Order: sequence, then structure tokens, then C-alpha cells
Amino acid sequence: MILYAVAIFLGAFLLFLVQPIIAKQILPWFGGSAAVWATCMVFFQMTLLVGYAYADLTTRKLAPRRQAMLHVALLGLSLLALPIMPDPSWKPLGGENSSWRILGLLAFTIGLPYVLLSATSPLLQAWFARRFDHAIPYRLFALSNLASLLALLAYPVAIEPWVSTGTQSVAWSLCYGLFALLCGCAAIAGARAEAAVDAAPERAATGGAAAPPGGALRLVWLVLAAMASFLLVAFTNHICQNVASLPFLWIMPLSIYLVTFIVCFEHSRWYRRNIFLLLAAIVLPVMAWYSASLELKLVIPMYLAGLFICCMGCHGELALLRPAPKYLTTYYLMISLGGAIGGLLVGLLAPYVLTGYFELQIGLIACALVLLYRTARTTWWAMLVAAAVVGGTVWGASKAIDDQVAGARVMLRNFYSALKTQEYDTPVPFRSMVNGGITHGGQLLDPEMRLRPSSYFGPDSGYGRMFASLPHAPRKVGVIGLGAGSIIAYGRKGDTFRFYEINPQVVELARREFTFMSATPAGVEVVLGDGRLSLEREPSQQFDVLAMDAFSGDSIPLHLLTREAMAIYMRHLKPGGVLAFQATNRFIDIAPVVAGLAAEYGLTAVLISDEAGDDEEGPGYWISSTEQILVTSNRALLGAKAIREGGKPLAADPGFPIWTDDFNNLLRVLK
Repeated sequence: MILYAVAIFLGAFLLFLVQPIIAKQILPWFGGSAAVWATCMVFFQMTLLVGYAYADLTTRKLAPRRQAMLHVALLGLSLLALPIMPDPSWKPLGGENSSWRILGLLAFTIGLPYVLLSATSPLLQAWFARRFDHAIPYRLFALSNLASLLALLAYPVAIEPWVSTGTQSVAWSLCYGLFALLCGCAAIAGARAEAAVDAAPERAATGGAAAPPGGALRLVWLVLAAMASFLLVAFTNHICQNVASLPFLWIMPLSIYLVTFIVCFEHSRWYRRNIFLLLAAIVLPVMAWYSASLELKLVIPMYLAGLFICCMGCHGELALLRPAPKYLTTYYLMISLGGAIGGLLVGLLAPYVLTGYFELQIGLIACALVLLYRTARTTWWAMLVAAAVVGGTVWGASKAIDDQVAGARVMLRNFYSALKTQEYDTPVPFRSMVNGGITHGGQLLDPEMRLRPSSYFGPDSGYGRMFASLPHAPRKVGVIGLGAGSIIAYGRKGDTFRFYEINPQVVELARREFTFMSATPAGVEVVLGDGRLSLEREPSQQFDVLAMDAFSGDSIPLHLLTREAMAIYMRHLKPGGVLAFQATNRFIDIAPVVAGLAAEYGLTAVLISDEAGDDEEGPGYWISSTEQILVTSNRALLGAKAIREGGKPLAADPGFPIWTDDFNNLLRVLK
């Protein structure tokens, strides 16, 4: 019995530990966006489904001995995939569908090991039930989820801050070898057991009847599992889009999701339907009302609590409906199928079907409808309450969607982001590009003012002071992140502005909705693809200025702030050139990171803050408060009056470790 428990625990621990390990390694390759994690989640859920289907099919169709032989052979074959290191040949070239490339990379790198890890819990529970006919296997499901939770919690605290990703991959691979040995022993032991699958006794204590589950019951299992998964991925997308796409932000909601599985399946006493359905009735309309809010200090705790309540409702109902052990592999298969469907709807379908981030609102309405269904056969007053909850949730969600749509001229969405343009009439006509609720540049529409700097590129911003202090000779400017193209307002005849933009829809909107690129006297070049990867492949561009302005919503792609990225920038910069880092952010302070990188190269970092009020009237129409950090060795530039008056030198903190592709710690820079 200990062998089964240890194998299930280790398998589940490795199953969830590999998720942040592998996702963190490929984040820099695909722009560091929240969509990378959403796509990874789709892969993990789909592969989990394959593992559960394998467990169900082989348990029903194969004799114990044949099943054991097959599983041992596959375990041996999976060892050939070790160590789990993504092949650099999977790096995107620019313009291709990143979703499918990520899925292919993950399948090639960890596909078979992940399938076998996914199959472990249902497979070993079935073997356990067959061999020990006096035991109830469902508590082993709680044990597996506990192991998964421990892996997730250990990663941001005990692993990520201290161990490089390369070492993580090697250590994981060694542990997988141990798992394969334990699981192989369990398979052989199970094959020698005399009890057949059909001999498993049916008892009321198992929580289900001996009759096989019908189609309607299977559909209920699927819907409940899909609902919880949908909310998990939608909420994770929401916080990553507005903070950063990092493991510890993925882990918070996923940990809550797993906790509800543990609590509900450990024992039926923990789930009280009346209590949790009542709590869900309270939180669903409130979450819907705040689902478009960017007050994340309020929204994130509220949504974490709401996710716990909603997942407790879904998983608690699933636990109440579990069948006899004879049918547990089919039961887990439907749960996995539901989880995969929920992830697919958010991770793959929503970015190409919806024009904005509406899936969270849709998920809340769907959850309220599931609540209504689960109370449909209870008292009439409970049905009235449920109907009121659905109505309140629809109203709040509709308002949140209206807030996103209001005033939009154009709305587009793809793998990378949701974009829209908005127009304002006062104090003067102005058009902006918005991504995730954050303005990413804009343009004054008066023909005489179209090339006047605006938004966070105002004359007193770091960009404005820098361009005013640079020599008037032709300048070559590189910019990672196009936005509306507002920085081109500083272009002069003979200048060249070379943009690196990962999102083709940004380029489309910049050309269609704004005239910076067509009206400027400067030359404009656009390179489609991740800025860092593009620079890595190119010969030195000898930039006078290289600006990092690649944001998705309020999320910062942290792969642009590492030692490896800095080495690439320096190769492309002229002697005495300037690196400009956009530092405007409500949640993250990148100043210590940039100061440390500058110090490594003997450069000076200067923070320039422009406290202009949004939409202020007068000569500075539509100038926004902003911060940029200029990094250079150019003493003449640093001594210029505009820089001296507006700049604050940044000193490197000796106790702040330099970020690398293998190491970063967002907790240290949260505001």
C-alpha cells in the first residue's frame, strides 16, 4: 500500500512541478506574454486528458498482466526524453502562430513523460482498488492533489529564487527516473494480484451505485469540471495580463483550484452544499461587477476568494456524484475532458473569437447558470435566489463588457493581446491605442498637431528630455514595441526609427489608425517578431538610442530585463549610445533591476519622472504622467540641462541580485 501511495505522491508532485519549470524556460522565446501560460495550460490539460484516457482504456480493455507490460515499456521509452530541455530550434521566427508552436514544443519536450505522469493517479487507484478490495481509493486522489499543491507552493519559495532553470530541469529528470522505477514496481505488483477488476465489491461507502454511470451523469461531471477549469484559466489570464506573466502569479489560482480538489475528495464532510452555494450566490454578482476593474489590490484577493468558493461548489458536487471504484477511470476521464474543454475555450478559442477580454465575464455567467441548475430540484425559494443570482451576474458582467467596449473605434484580439483604439473630443481631439486597459500611445488629430509629442512621450518625459539633449545629426533609433508609434514624433529628416514588434495586429492598427509612420520625415522600419530574439539574430545595428517599450497591458516582459538581454542590447548600441527603459507601471518597480544591469557595464542609470496630469489643458495637451530610465556612458548627455534638471541618478543595490534568464524574483520589485 505504501508503494502505491509513494508512487502517486511523487508522480503528482513531478506533474505539477514541471509546469512552471518548462513554461519559464520558453517564456522569453514567445514575448513573455500571459498568453504563453494560457497556452501551456491548454497543453497540460489536454495531455492530462490523454493520460486519463490511456488509464481508462487500458484498465477496461487489457488484462492486468498485459496492461502492466505496456506501462513498464512506456515508462522505459519515456526515459529517452530526459533531461527535459527545450530545443532552441523551436524559437519563433516571427509572424507564425505561436500557440501551435508552443504546443508542438511542449509535446516534443515533455509529451510522453507528462502523459504517463497524468495517468498515474487514476491508473494506480484502479490497481489499488483491484488489489485491496477492502480499501476505498478516492482518498488517493486527494493525496495526489496534495502532492501537486506542495509542488506548486515549493516552486516560487524554495526553488525559483535559488535554483537556475537548467539545474531545475536536471533535478526533475533525475526524480522522474526514480518515479519510473517506483511506478514500474507498482505495475508488476498489480499484475501479480489475483483479484480481477470485475471482482471489486460495490459498497454504499464508495459514494456511488454499482450500475454504470449514464450519459446524463457523465455530462454533469464534464460540465462541472469544465466550469472550474474555465474560471481558473480566465482569472489567471486576468492577473497576468495586468501584472506580469510569472510562475508565482500562475501558481496562486492554480493552488486554490487544487486545494478544492483535496478538500472535496479527502472526505465528504468538508463540502456543505448549502453553505458553498450560498457563498457563490453572493460572490458571483460582485465578481462580475468588478471584472473590468484595474484596482488589482482589491480585485485579486476578492477573485482568489471567489475562485475558491466557485471551485468548491463545482468540485464538491463532483465528489458527491462519484461512482463506484469499478468506474473511477471513466469518472476521472470525464473530469479531465471537462478540464481540457475549459482550458481550450479560454486559451485557444477566446483569443481568436472574442475581440476583448470577455471570457471572465462569460465564465461568471456560466457558473451562475450551473448554480441555478444544481438548485433546480430543491425548494422554490432556492430557485428564486438562484435566478436572482443569474440576473445579477448577467447585469454586472454586461456592464463590465460595456466598459471595455465603450468608445472603441476598433477592437482586435489575438494570441498576444486585446487592442482597441479610442477617440476623445476634449480638450482637443485625440486618438489612443489601448491594450489591457492601459494606453500605449496616442496622437493629436488636429492636422497641425499630428506630430506633436503626446501621452507618455511628452517633452518633459525621459524620451522628450533625451531627444532634446542628443546631437541633431541623423540618429538611428531602435524601439522594442511599436504601440501607436508615438515616439516617431521626435523623428527628423535623416533619422531612422527601427521598430521590433511581436504582435502583427499592433502594426496593423498603427498604420491604419495613426499617421506617425506615414507623416514623419524620418525613415521607419518594422521588424515583426519578438524584439529580443530579432536583435539576437541581427548583426549590430549601431543604435544611438535603443528603447524598451514592450508592454502588454500593465504586464512587463521580464526577459527584456536580464543579463543576457543586456548583452544583446550592448552589442547593438553605439559607444555613448542610450538605453531607454519604460518604467511606468502601477505594480512593478523595475528601477533596482535596471540599476544593477547598468552597474555591471559601468554605465549610469538616471530615472526621469514627468508628473504631468492626464489630459491637462494648455500647450501640453494629452500629456500623461510617466517614468523612464536612461542608461548610458555619455557624459555630455548626462550633463545636459534637461537631463540634470529632470533626472535622478540610480545607484545599484549590492544586495539586489542581477536578473538572468534562469533567475528573477518579481516579489522583490512589487510596489
